[in-house]
Amino acid sequence: MKTLFLATAAVAAFAAAPAFAQDAVGSVGIGYNNVKYDAFGSDFTAENGKVDVAAAIPVTGPFTVTLDGGFSYNNNAVAGQDNSSVDGAVHGTVMINDTFRVGGFTGGAEFGDDTLWAFGAEAQAYINNMTLTGSVAYETADDADIDAWSVGGDVAYFITPALRVNGGLGWHTVDGGGSDIDVWSINAGGEYQIADTPFSLTANYGYAELEDVDLSINTLTVGLRYTFGGDLQTRSRLGADLGRTAASVGALAGAF
Repeated sequence: MKTLFLATAAVAAFAAAPAFAQDAVGSVGIGYNNVKYDAFGSDFTAENGKVDVAAAIPVTGPFTVTLDGGFSYNNNAVAGQDNSSVDGAVHGTVMINDTFRVGGFTGGAEFGDDTLWAFGAEAQAYINNMTLTGSVAYETADDADIDAWSVGGDVAYFITPALRVNGGLGWHTVDGGGSDIDVWSINAGGEYQIADTPFSLTANYGYAELEDVDLSINTLTVGLRYTFGGDLQTRSRLGADLGRTAASVGALAGAF
């Protein structure tokens, strides 16, 4: 199994953040996913767990670097075997008028014996209690001969600084193995930070449908998260949640 240097850098950045950047904000989370596949009149179920880390570190002036990465262990019913994988990304962004954050990202996710590399652009707007996110990404895996484009949007609303609800939409087109496949995805979830603690409970539901292929994927995720450097809304507005909202087929690939 290849170990992506981006995931390693994200973990190292989290460990170094308190020493090198007192203004750093981020989180460490552990989650459980239950994935159900409906295909050709039959259904299959898979389970996986993931540990992830993210840190947003102010560089100078309005510029911020966000590093995130994770390790997943999959009980994969579709592949018929268990496997593990790592992923990671680096985001570089700049704030404009304290309202807009724009920038780009690059990263990678293990895809079987190959690596799915991603390059993208992203933007956020902070309006009252909302964080609006839009992103676009190109991904490629040389050995598997896969090329993909993704476009995504996310709306997060903070009922309080410690309680977030969110919803998102995505469109993905994948060219690989002589076939072109379009995928639509939606998700809805939330996070609640327990009073007077840095810990929060998370939940999310995702649905993806592969057009021209009789396959749909339902994913239910629950987890526990530790936040450092502020509350949930602060974490969002300082760019530490960019990994959650970045458009990607890498997240869908993890289901397979």
